[in-house]
Amino acid sequence: MFVKSKEPEAPVAAPQQPVAAQPKRPGGRNGVPSIISADLIVRGTLFSAGDVQVDGKVDGDIRAGGLVIGDKAVIAGDVYAEEAVIRGRVEGSISARKVQLCATCHVEGNILHEALSVEIGAYFEGNCRHSENPLANAPENIAAAERRAAPAQGVHSPPRPQPSVTPPPPPPPAPAAPKPAVVSG
Repeated sequence: MFVKSKEPEAPVAAPQQPVAAQPKRPGGRNGVPSIISADLIVRGTLFSAGDVQVDGKVDGDIRAGGLVIGDKAVIAGDVYAEEAVIRGRVEGSISARKVQLCATCHVEGNILHEALSVEIGAYFEGNCRHSENPLANAPENIAAAERRAAPAQGVHSPPRPQPSVTPPPPPPPAPAAPKPAVVSG
């Protein structure tokens, strides 16, 4: 009935296609994003070469490789990223290569982008402009910002002025003693 062939069948090889290696952005710790949780408020500038996810509030600028702004997140400052997914509120400008405005976002500010997508329902008030290099004016990182602010090596900066302390007022003059009367004769 069924007879097994003694000759092994040659496996059919699928045509090999080269797999294009996608360049990966450097992630935080092993590709895990840094997270600003919903109960956290940050005041100041955030810099990250990796990915950042914000679910809380940031009062200041953000510079990240990849940025996801959650539904309830509020950013009061400028955003600079390679890729930015906006689901929450941004009050400031956005400069990114790829910007995605989701249906739940509320953006008040200008957008400078290389690629922009806007979902139905997204709120955007401002101007958007295409740019071949939207991150040209973005701050690089904290160290670069500090180097620009610091004086050159070998040049001594003048000492910082100390806060002036006003000396106490001088004591009032003592009342003058009565002069003896001089009688001439």
